[in-house]
Parts: sequence; C-alpha cells; structure tokens
Amino acid sequence: MKVWGVSVSYYTGKLEAYLRYKGIAYEMQHPFADQARIRKLAGAVQVPIVEREDGRFMSDSTPTIQQLEREFPARPVFPSNPVVRFIALLIEDYADEWLWRSAMYYRWSYEHDRELLSRILADEVTTHLPLPRFVRRYLVKRRQRTRFVLQDGVTDQTRPHVEAGFFNAMDGMLAMLKNRPYLLGQTPSIADIGLMGPMLRHFGQDPTPAAIMRNEWPAIAEWVARVWNAGTMSGDTSLLETVPADAALLLKEIAETHIVQLRENALAYGRGQRTFEMQAQDCHYQNLPVSRYRVYCLERLREEFHALSPDQQADVRSHLPQAEYALLWEADVAATSLYDVDRQAPFNKAINVLP
Repeated sequence: MKVWGVSVSYYTGKLEAYLRYKGIAYEMQHPFADQARIRKLAGAVQVPIVEREDGRFMSDSTPTIQQLEREFPARPVFPSNPVVRFIALLIEDYADEWLWRSAMYYRWSYEHDRELLSRILADEVTTHLPLPRFVRRYLVKRRQRTRFVLQDGVTDQTRPHVEAGFFNAMDGMLAMLKNRPYLLGQTPSIADIGLMGPMLRHFGQDPTPAAIMRNEWPAIAEWVARVWNAGTMSGDTSLLETVPADAALLLKEIAETHIVQLRENALAYGRGQRTFEMQAQDCHYQNLPVSRYRVYCLERLREEFHALSPDQQADVRSHLPQAEYALLWEADVAATSLYDVDRQAPFNKAINVLP
C-alpha cells in the first residue's frame, strides 16, 4: 500500500497512527511531482491519498479508515457500542475540522515555526518546481499563512480564542486520560486516532505548541507517544461500552465551537455565500471561508445519528445536553452538499476541504 503524504501533514499523521496501530504495511511518498496523474484519478491532491495495489485510490482519512476497518477487522478502532461509537465519531470530526485552525495558526504565525516548516515543506512538496529553494520557501510561507491563517478568520481580536482552542482540547482530553490510557478505553479508538491529526504533527512537533504541550500538558505529550507506539501492544481490543462521564468537558467544548461552525457554515452554503461569520463562545469570527466539505461532514454525522435506534438516540442526547447539538438531529438547518451522493467514499473523486 502506497500512502501519498507529507511528513508534517495533519491528516497524514492521523492515517499513519492508524496504520501503525493496525500493523498495516505502507510505503510513503510525496505526491506533488506526480500530482497531475493523482488529481486525475483521485479528484484532488489533498494528502493523504492511498494508492492500492489494485490501482484504486482512496482519499479522505475518515472514509479511508472506515474502509480499512472492513478489510482489516482485527484490533477495531470503532467501539462496538453504537452510542459510544457515535461519540467517538463526533470527537474525530471535531479534531478534523475545528482544531485545524489552531494548528495552522501556530505553525504559520510564529516565526521559528514558520521558518522551520517552510524548509521542510519546500523540500517535500516543491522540489518539482524549477525555482531556487529560497523562492520556494517564500512561496510556501506566503501561501500557507495567507490561506490558512489570514483568510480563515484569524485576527488580533480572534487570536486569543484560536490559541484557547488548543488549550481547551487538551483540558478535555486530560479529564478523560486521568482515568485510562486512551480516551474511550484501554486501547485506541477512532477518537484517539482523529485527535492524532492535530496533536501529533502540529501541536506535538511544531516548536511553539510542542513546548506548551511538553511543559504545561505533559500527559498529552505522553498520550501522543502512546498512540504512536500502540502497535506494539499485545492483548485484545478493550473499548468502553458506555460513554464516560469524564467526556463531558470535551463534549461541551465541541458544542460551543465545532457544532457552531458546522451550523453557520451550512447556513451560508445554503445561501450561496462564499464567506460567513459566527459567534463561538465569547469570540466573533468574520470572513470565514464556506466549505462544501464541512456541509458533507454535517450530513454524515446526521446519518450516523439517525441510524441509531430510538433508545440509542435518547442515550446520545443525554450525553449532549447543550442546545447547539440539536443541529445533529433536527432538520431546521439544511445540509445538502451534493458531494459523494452515492456514498462511494473513499473511492470517489475527492474535493478540497477549503475552496
């Protein structure tokens, strides 16, 4: 199995953590010198992309992991209890779509981080360009900071809240990890794998957030290493059969941030807008890019909820008391992305998360 990815990539790190835990052999290569062929066959050059031995491509880390779970059922990362499974998927979606902003902010707003990562990315993603290395580094820095920081709602006014998103995530995780080695059991679940996206390759490796994690939240740094090394574990899978009470802090944070963003993004997409604004906790964001993909994320969460039995739905709702969560089971906000309508992911033609 070939993984087209980048060594400092958010979602590549997530997928690699999963593959290592499952013991699935893979070879990683950088995709950009071959991007014309990959885009034609996969739909978008958005890492990671898996090229299979049968010639098919798999895109998007979430459905890719779901597909691999069907093919490699040993050591499952999806809880067998449907209610716990839904909560795990909710945490994964938050990790994928909300913490992205904080991760990119730290990487491209602090000079030491920006200089280091521009060197790495210039050498991994731009060597096919016939330009001097210093020019390629400049282009990487300008593109990443403009697109993923300045054009994603980060201003002097929102900066404290963007930073707090990182801290609040670690606080919520720590409340759960005080009681067991992984978020939802004695072995990793999709919640752990999802959070490895931001926590491994960004917060755990980029100089500024890594120092914060190491010095202020060392138990999270220990968890990152534990998940990365979980493939060496012996014994059976052991995931919880009920949602733990200690998940409440993290679930409250998700309601007040990620769910708010999903709602306002879907409303703006339905109106045909290109940008939107939102009030998340005490912070007002403006000029956020509308994402068709995140409308799709909301669709998928709703599908997962409605696939539950009435008793299971009631159980989920008991763990999600915040008013924002009504978005997941009420239809007053339309979510119609018209993406992957036939639910062929990860074998469909992918789209970019941000336009």
